[in-house]
Amino acid sequence: MFRQLLIFLPLIAVTLAASLGYDPYIDLPHLKPVKTSAERIEEHGYPAESHFVETKDGYVLNMFRIPYSPKLNNKDKPKPVVFIMHGQFSCSDCYLLNGPDNALAYNFADENYDVWLGNARGNIYCRNNTKISLNHPKFWEFSWHEIGNIDVPTMIDYILDLTGESKIHYVGHSQGTTVFFVMTSTRPEYNDKIKTAHMMAPPIFMGNCTDDLVVLLSPYVGTPGVGANLLGNQQFVPSNPFIQRILDTACGGDPTFPEYCQTLFLLWAGTEQVNLNVTLLPQVAETHPAGISTNQGIHYIQESVSNHFRQFDHGPKKNLKRYGQEVPPDYNLQNIVVDMYIYYGLADTSANAKDIQRLPEHLSNIKHFYEVPNPTWGHLDFIFANQVKEEMNDKIINFCNKYEQVEANL
Repeated sequence: MFRQLLIFLPLIAVTLAASLGYDPYIDLPHLKPVKTSAERIEEHGYPAESHFVETKDGYVLNMFRIPYSPKLNNKDKPKPVVFIMHGQFSCSDCYLLNGPDNALAYNFADENYDVWLGNARGNIYCRNNTKISLNHPKFWEFSWHEIGNIDVPTMIDYILDLTGESKIHYVGHSQGTTVFFVMTSTRPEYNDKIKTAHMMAPPIFMGNCTDDLVVLLSPYVGTPGVGANLLGNQQFVPSNPFIQRILDTACGGDPTFPEYCQTLFLLWAGTEQVNLNVTLLPQVAETHPAGISTNQGIHYIQESVSNHFRQFDHGPKKNLKRYGQEVPPDYNLQNIVVDMYIYYGLADTSANAKDIQRLPEHLSNIKHFYEVPNPTWGHLDFIFANQVKEEMNDKIINFCNKYEQVEANL
């Protein structure tokens, strides 16, 4: 989850050079333009739509849609809706980068689904607010609590209103699962809008998290204090189009700097790299990391220290004012009653297997609790592994298909 931050360490020299007057657009004229999710989709011959929805607090969220598959004669036929949500540091692109044969979004479209890809406030597609500017300190005053309590419900309501459907399938990875737990626990009425919920590598309880940076930063920002106050409410790992274009240009095809690109990949994957498709690095570099608020990272680190799945800890005084108690309240997991499908890996240092194995005692309707048999399966493998279609995508889609078949026979 946090190791991806290390990507930016080798880029400091490039950033400093730019600050000293080096003009990359003159000296590197062959940089590729950064593509949007819609452009990536259309490159493979699929139809793409870009949709914008505004949250109640002014954030403008950009969603992308694959309304039908060119491989099927289904353009005007009714299709079930699936909504797919990315993890921290990521964006909608992550579900497209494996290409039309292996990426989850295309796999769903080819199975006759109306596919929607969400984006969270603060990432490269959601950096506008109608009430405050991007540079306003209040812009970054949010965590994944607001993404789950506000952003995801707003996007789901938009999709249901536009399509006329009453329910959707939901798929999330990492933070995309955390925000689903937030939504259905704090706004339980949204349970009724979900057909099936598929949680890949869910970081809910985090007491056993062994991610290096989580462990490193826990003493400084894991509890309210000077460290959290200094780092909170600001942009963390900002999206830098210039840097991303350099990475894509340098690492694409026959890399200009092959050793650097190999190092970059190892930093991205960390020790969880055995199964990852290294050929995806140039595309990953175009849009990842996608930008977050520091509060999102701090909130996760708080979870690892407290070993509770609970709201953001502002300190006793602010907690008392905000929550009516000195300790932040736990999310009520008893409110989550949707058909839940959980998938986890044994080599995942962010969403540790021991923590995930606590979930069944708190959830009333787990339909499938799947431990990937490959002992080397890590956090990013759920999106970027060579075997991701067979090990993950096909399983999720089959469960959704079975649900639709049962509904059709009622």
